[in-house]
Amino acid sequence: MVIAIATALALQRIAPHARYRGSARTNLGLWGVNLLVVGTVCGACACTAARFAEQAGLGLFNVIHVPVWTRVIATIAVLDFVSYCWHRANHVIPTLWRFHAVHHSDASFTVSTALRFHPGELLLSLPLRLAAVIAIGATPAAVIAFEAMFALSNYVEHGDIDLPAWLEGRFGRVFVTPALHRLHHARTPTDREHNYGTIFVAWDHLLGTHRTSDSTARVEVGLRGFDDSMDLRGALRLPVQFHSDERR
Repeated sequence: MVIAIATALALQRIAPHARYRGSARTNLGLWGVNLLVVGTVCGACACTAARFAEQAGLGLFNVIHVPVWTRVIATIAVLDFVSYCWHRANHVIPTLWRFHAVHHSDASFTVSTALRFHPGELLLSLPLRLAAVIAIGATPAAVIAFEAMFALSNYVEHGDIDLPAWLEGRFGRVFVTPALHRLHHARTPTDREHNYGTIFVAWDHLLGTHRTSDSTARVEVGLRGFDDSMDLRGALRLPVQFHSDERR
């Protein structure tokens, strides 16, 4: 995680996009709460679930034996697809959107936005993520590889970063870029219905939610009615106070 954050911060400093002021205090506060709450409830439970599946012979890859590298790549792809489905559900199901709106309420778009999640959202996602780990029979090593790649993608794509056009075009054919994800954070509700992916853009392409964007686009991010003044208490209380009729 440290390497992922450092890489994203370095890119944000070297090639800034809009020089957002940022909501780092609130976002870091949520991160601290999440470490405490999720760590207490679960800890490294994805790896624990993977070890359980391995020992019990549960899951696809504990029945069908494939090369280790195939298993790792398949695990990363499947868990990233599960993440896409969960993310999209957060925009469609009203109860889930109340929690996910905390993430989108950031009126800035910086590396710290990647830390801005309500603990309720993370706890609600756990059963699905653990079920996916067991169902595919992921190994602990494959889960760690996914978590590392997911973290790097998450921090970089939330960065206030401009990529060179040649790199953005090539990179964006396979992976989610900051410009693609920035569009997803737009204040315009219809724009938020696109680019749900975290690591790979394939899921958005296959399921019709991809929309092109590049670093030349200027996007007004956040949710209507919210600005950078929201503190940690306000962010934690938002799910029970959020009464927006905006299209999710």
